[in-house]
Amino acid sequence: MGGKWSSMDPSQVEVPEINVLLERDPYLRMYETDIRRRYALFKDYVEKIEAGDGDLKQFTTAYKNFGIHVQDDNSVVAKEWAPGAQEVFLTGDFNNWNKTATPYKKLEYGKWELNLPPNADGSCPLKHLSEVKLIIKNHNNELLERLSPWANYVVQPPKTEGTTFKQRIWHPENVYKFKHPKPKKPESLRIYECHVGIATQEGRVGTYLEFAKNVIPRIERQKYNAIQLMAIMEHAYYASFGYQITSFYAVSSRYGTPDELKELIDVAHQHGLYVLLDVVHSHASKNTLDGLNMFDGTDACFFHSGFRGEHSLWDSRLFNYGEYEVLRFLLSNLRWFIEEYAFDGFRFDGVTSMLYHSRGLGQGFSGHYDEYYNLNVDVEGIVYLMIANHMLHDIFPEIVTIAEDVSGMPGVCRPVAEGGIGFDYRLAMAIPDKWIKLLKETKDEDWKMGEICWTLSNRRWMEKAVAYSESHDQALVGDKTIAFWLMDKEMYTHMSTLSDHSDIISRGIALHNLITLITHGLGGEAYLNFIGNEFGHPEWLDFPRIGNAESYHYARRQWNLADDPILKYKYMNNWDRAINTLEEKYGWLHAHPGYVSWKHEDDKVIVFDRADLTFVFNFHPSKSFADYPIGMKNPGTYKIVLCSDDEQFGGQRRVDTNVQHFTQPEPFSAYQHKMMVYIPCRTAIVYAQTGNA
Repeated sequence: MGGKWSSMDPSQVEVPEINVLLERDPYLRMYETDIRRRYALFKDYVEKIEAGDGDLKQFTTAYKNFGIHVQDDNSVVAKEWAPGAQEVFLTGDFNNWNKTATPYKKLEYGKWELNLPPNADGSCPLKHLSEVKLIIKNHNNELLERLSPWANYVVQPPKTEGTTFKQRIWHPENVYKFKHPKPKKPESLRIYECHVGIATQEGRVGTYLEFAKNVIPRIERQKYNAIQLMAIMEHAYYASFGYQITSFYAVSSRYGTPDELKELIDVAHQHGLYVLLDVVHSHASKNTLDGLNMFDGTDACFFHSGFRGEHSLWDSRLFNYGEYEVLRFLLSNLRWFIEEYAFDGFRFDGVTSMLYHSRGLGQGFSGHYDEYYNLNVDVEGIVYLMIANHMLHDIFPEIVTIAEDVSGMPGVCRPVAEGGIGFDYRLAMAIPDKWIKLLKETKDEDWKMGEICWTLSNRRWMEKAVAYSESHDQALVGDKTIAFWLMDKEMYTHMSTLSDHSDIISRGIALHNLITLITHGLGGEAYLNFIGNEFGHPEWLDFPRIGNAESYHYARRQWNLADDPILKYKYMNNWDRAINTLEEKYGWLHAHPGYVSWKHEDDKVIVFDRADLTFVFNFHPSKSFADYPIGMKNPGTYKIVLCSDDEQFGGQRRVDTNVQHFTQPEPFSAYQHKMMVYIPCRTAIVYAQTGNA
């Protein structure tokens, strides 16, 4: 494959539904040839796979053949791809660590195979949890120790024995069997982004089973319907937050065994939660002894050789997506996590890096289409993502895929048949950046309502976005959570309901609540929250590392703060739950985007409609408005269904939520009817018609 252009004339390539794409966005007609060329290359790749392996379904189950497999008769079959190797051996407990006693047989196309018969007593030569290593003899006759790229269980040794992961055979006598059916794909995705290791209150690494028992019920109570699990694919360095993958088929043993992760996912399904995996196919760790780097003794194999194979900022290796066997490895990796662990979908990390040769570094991405159709575009990366999305959606109709892309490339979230890349959603990464920038640089009274509305609504038509005010990126050391930006001066002294009144805390909770609701209501077609931010977690996130004396103090979640009835964290937690509950009833996330009917810079008021609800926000630090007119699309009687001024949300109880409101037949803003409302400063209110409430 090698990334060569299709031999077809791009203008003649049939893209089944390209006219749908071009009619929706006529500006793309200038780039129709580029779109057709990408699709032609996608077809070439798929046709080559079909010619070599029958079809994509067969091709993407390579995990059944590659790696080390114990058969029903206790024999062992093993297979590897190591094109740069001179010889390959298996060593371990089973042969007393003799490096060259158990050779693989060389096959065609850089593949190697090994067959081990059962022992004389019929038992398997590779016991459950026994340790093995691959030995690669390179062309300098050096014997290199490696782990199989397909290893499905690797563990960290005791600190006294070093840091290199050990591959162990995972073949338990009793395999975990799933008890609960998968939930259907939610119409409205309300995602709880979480990390198993930091999910315990104690200063240590949490476990899969603790998370299943203690955290999943919390997530359900908060009315989220999906979880996104981070740092699951095995990574050598805990502080990398799971983004320096060493073993792509192994789930992190820090938190427990593969079967314990299965139990976590099964419990999530029992609670009706759709489970997303944060999958990292954008790069890989540079580790050689327990990673993919230099696996066959060369700097190529899974990666581009030389400069193109290095990510300068992440200090990691970059995959060669044009290589047939790399496609087999990565596409099968997606199938593996669905079929072995029952994951429901994926959030693809680092998509921007995959789309551009620059890896997105130093690019501002103004939005001009020339930025998305030029020689900087890494077409091999694009085509890999097209194949991945095509395969996943074809085999698993209930799947969801999310792209972490900051560039805004057109078509990322449109079907491959239109010439798109095939994702269901992209992360609306400009939104959290906007909130942090405002909190860092601008006084409340100088916030521009028009800029806020623009940031929240500026997304491509019919390309769905996941809105969020903060994710793990905003919580990491070097930055602060929104709650900490708002209240850090008094968060340790004035968060008790028994303490003296604090203007800082009152302002902080009020703005935290407004930011959450307007992001949830206006920012996208799905919503995401990072673990703990639903109650304004008071501290940043920092993993144990040399720079902090290996401390776990900031790598934990202080659940007691949300649970303590005399602390004000409960107000933000209640608000978060109330928003999700209201969305569950009205479904604004899967409704048409919100229509902003009013934004007033001096009053600091924003009004928008979505899903038969009217959202009213007053961001003004001091001005409250009685009899404030708002335009109403439909005449009738309206009731307040959510008000941030309620006492349970930390409000001042200035609004009587039992009062009914009536429209008047007078035009206002964009509508033929208006309604007079009382909207106090730093307050959000949601109205619904009484027949719909």
